[in-house]
Amino acid sequence: MRRAPGAGGGVSLARLAAALCCAALALALAPRAAADLAADRAALLAFRAAVGPRLPWDASAASPCGWRGVGCDAAGARVVALKLPGASLAGAVPPGTLGNLTALRTLSLRLNALSGGIPADIGACAELRYLYLRGNRLEGGIPEGFFGLSLLQRLDLSGNRISGGVSPEFNKLARLATLYLENNRLNGTLPSGLDLPKLQLFNMSDNGNLTGPVPASLARMPASAFARTALCGGPLSPCTTPTPTPPSPSPPLSPPPPPAPANGSKSGKLSTGAIAGIAAGAAVAFLVSIGVIFFLCCSRCRRRKADRSAGMAADADANGSPISVTVASMDKSATKRSSHAQAAGNAKKLVFLGAAPDTPYDLESLLHSSAEVIGKGWLGTTYRATLEGGAATVAVKRLRSAPIPEREFRDRVAALDALRHENLVPLRAYFYSRDEKLLVYDFVGAGSLCALLHGSGGGASPARLDFTSRARIALAAARGVAFVHGAGARSCHGNIKSSNVLVTGARDGACVTDHGLVQLVGAHVPLKRVTGYRAPEVTDPRRASQEADVYSFGVLLLELLTGKPPVNSLPGSGDGGVDLPRWVRTVVQEEWTAEVFDASIAVEERFDEEMMRLLQLATECAEDRPDRRPPMAEVAARIEHIVDSALRKTDTDDDFHSISP
Repeated sequence: MRRAPGAGGGVSLARLAAALCCAALALALAPRAAADLAADRAALLAFRAAVGPRLPWDASAASPCGWRGVGCDAAGARVVALKLPGASLAGAVPPGTLGNLTALRTLSLRLNALSGGIPADIGACAELRYLYLRGNRLEGGIPEGFFGLSLLQRLDLSGNRISGGVSPEFNKLARLATLYLENNRLNGTLPSGLDLPKLQLFNMSDNGNLTGPVPASLARMPASAFARTALCGGPLSPCTTPTPTPPSPSPPLSPPPPPAPANGSKSGKLSTGAIAGIAAGAAVAFLVSIGVIFFLCCSRCRRRKADRSAGMAADADANGSPISVTVASMDKSATKRSSHAQAAGNAKKLVFLGAAPDTPYDLESLLHSSAEVIGKGWLGTTYRATLEGGAATVAVKRLRSAPIPEREFRDRVAALDALRHENLVPLRAYFYSRDEKLLVYDFVGAGSLCALLHGSGGGASPARLDFTSRARIALAAARGVAFVHGAGARSCHGNIKSSNVLVTGARDGACVTDHGLVQLVGAHVPLKRVTGYRAPEVTDPRRASQEADVYSFGVLLLELLTGKPPVNSLPGSGDGGVDLPRWVRTVVQEEWTAEVFDASIAVEERFDEEMMRLLQLATECAEDRPDRRPPMAEVAARIEHIVDSALRKTDTDDDFHSISP
């Protein structure tokens, strides 16, 4: 059946016209797109010539989309990302470079040596959402054009030399969710009307010249966000407003004042009163000092007397420590309550700290259990023991032979038992004899972090640990060590290493073990070879310190991020490991920071920011000078922020960032 020629021809002509229009439009837009990409390419080459001559960019390539650190949109028509963290960039960024990348959405130039001011034409990048300039040498104020970036969501200017005040123009950045301005030279007061409704992460610490009250909109932020500033109010201590003195009314007609005394004081009566007050205060202070000295002397005498009595009682085996324990002996299946001194009377007893276990066992059943070596160190050997019938699995630490008196051993074990925290492996029991000393702990989860990162001695290959798992393990370990440090000024771990971090079965947390063993038996055991965890100021690892713990923990973080073992850290390893702090500094200074990371996490580009922040923290912990290392409480808090940021990105399942434009 034939169609009418008029109808069919009309449809064909309409389709042809539409196709011609589309082709014409494409031809019209193609030169513009090519011109925009060419302009981006020229801006990038000018940027490289100014601050990054070592960037391995092929200048002969027509498109910059394949250059390292450069990202383009799906059509390959515009540059939308420039990520060059730790790329050895140096010098001032000239105008007409970054400002010409008008389609840019992500700009990351962290941990370089950029100097001068923030580019004044950065405001031309109207599509910019993520800007990271942390850890450079930028100085001067924030340019006015900067506040035209209305789509900006994350801003990190920390670790520079930026000066001037905090402008109320920040209110124009209404979508800002992250604002890091710490460790700069900001001054003045914060605008009282500062209001960033979507702000989630904020830090303005280490700006010592900031004064005045914290704005009401920032009062919900933690106090650490304002540390080492002169700010007040909000999460900080209340502001003290001096009460103005009202002016005294002038008498209508008063005689002229008498001439001032020759000694320069305001009046003879005032001088006498001041002297009397000073004398009275000195007398009171003297009496108080005498009373305090008398009280201290009496207290010291009482303590010495009590110590002598306790020592005599212990020597006579009459009265032991009042700490209550449970004793399991070889010849009795039942348990009984006793004191430490009673437990010492029988060399064949296992002493449980606190209540007896749910499934009772004694020393004989422990010694006849199925056991395997899971760790060796200079303080002893650790076994995994499975009791008969699989009733329980425990970790048994067999300490190196040490001539430590029993009373001293008991007291120190009691001190270790007092350290109870969810991220410390709990000590359950101990055994003491002249030739054998055992500590019994709970057995934790998936094994040691060392075995997961580097494989076990039995030939098992390393486990697959993504960045979020590693960060959560680091957080758990940091909390455990921080708790130990919080027990006292001299309380420390003394032997931080990956084999002493036991990972949970779900691989999302960890517990720290061997805490305090240096104080328990360290003074009685010989020195071992130096490992890469030891702080440079430590000549005798038996004399531990909190600062040395922080250094060791920094090396542990570097081990987590790089996947490389420190020097002399793997038993039986032929390669000897790596001096991690020195190697990382060399790579950051001379090569590409991205090459620091373990290959299994380097591909997780959406956590690029969190990896860099954790790397920065690790290098701060591993500083050569102890006074430059942060305290463990601060380390744990900073890792917590990193973990929170990573988890938000995981929950939203975004390719690179947690907040959608």
